[in-house]
Amino acid sequence: MEVTGDNFTSTRSFKSNPWRHLGVDIQSRPSRRSRSRQLRVHVLETRGFRFSAGRWSSPPRQQNQTMAPNLHPEHEFISALRSSHSTLLYMLSPSTFSFSDDPLHLTWHHIKAPHIWRTDPIVAMVGTRVIIAGGTCYFEEDPLAVEMYDLETCTWEVCEPMPSILRESAASTWLSIAVSSNKNRMYVVEKSTGVAYSFDPSIKKWQGPYNLRPHTARTISCCFIGFSRHDRLIFCGIIGDDIESIKLWEVDGESLEVFREIGEMPKQLVEKMKAINSEDDAENMIYFGMPMPSSISMSLMDDFVYIYLSSTVGGAIIMCDISGDDSGACNWTSAKNTTVNDIDRCKLTQCTVTCCSKVGLDDLDKALSESRKFYVKETV
Repeated sequence: MEVTGDNFTSTRSFKSNPWRHLGVDIQSRPSRRSRSRQLRVHVLETRGFRFSAGRWSSPPRQQNQTMAPNLHPEHEFISALRSSHSTLLYMLSPSTFSFSDDPLHLTWHHIKAPHIWRTDPIVAMVGTRVIIAGGTCYFEEDPLAVEMYDLETCTWEVCEPMPSILRESAASTWLSIAVSSNKNRMYVVEKSTGVAYSFDPSIKKWQGPYNLRPHTARTISCCFIGFSRHDRLIFCGIIGDDIESIKLWEVDGESLEVFREIGEMPKQLVEKMKAINSEDDAENMIYFGMPMPSSISMSLMDDFVYIYLSSTVGGAIIMCDISGDDSGACNWTSAKNTTVNDIDRCKLTQCTVTCCSKVGLDDLDKALSESRKFYVKETV
């Protein structure tokens, strides 16, 4: 059983094996060839804080016809929608914290906000605990404050503050985070330096620092981390202030040292991601400037790495399939994010929020039982 998405209307492969059409990954099919690109894009109306149905991103079986899940109607929520460590969606206001981590984001938890008000924190869900760190307002006394919510006890707990070296960068704008499901830990890396720490929620303490920056002749201006299949920690480095290149490395999970390069994004894909493809893109560049390393984001699911510009400046979505074995195989492809066709991208009140999900038959059954519908959309 396959469900196709409507975000990618054209794809192009680089290197060896060509990309085959695959839909949402139904877990009852174990074959590696049945794996799908599991990126999901939510359209967000920032004026009034509404977001509409999520769109699955995968190349369509036919170029002129795609299918998209209308998973939930347009919702009114407490604040702007945000995503974290590829799979978590959340919203935070001075009074309420709402979050969802199920594959289709059908279930939301609404709880009392943490004691300290934060505007740009890092947020992670590790097991049954939700961690909120940094991102405090200027009038708060401790910019490194960490609080943790336990879903089993339904209480907030105060944890050890973030390391002092992160005082000037203790916000999601300047930090990249990843969660290890096997080790039940959160990993944080400073995007500009590659300095990393890990946080163990069971003891509420930090460990580190670790230097994740690879030894390379070219300057890494920005970096990101994320976990792929088999708990492999992936390091993404942006080369140069003008995004000359983008490389992927694998980090040893024990020593937290970079031990091998996975691959480098083909030059034509780097340029395609930065390209101004329409008048809308050109106008957005006037508002926000040319793409910079800080405008790039990354999401991971299984062996798929997604690299893309922030929603305000357009650009293509680049995907990389990294091999699950030691062969070092790496397959790059690009796709147009046609979600932008459904919104007026010149309006500053609209943007998109991106996350990843792995959907099983039980998830689809639950969605359909709640009257969620699928529709077919003609594409040009």
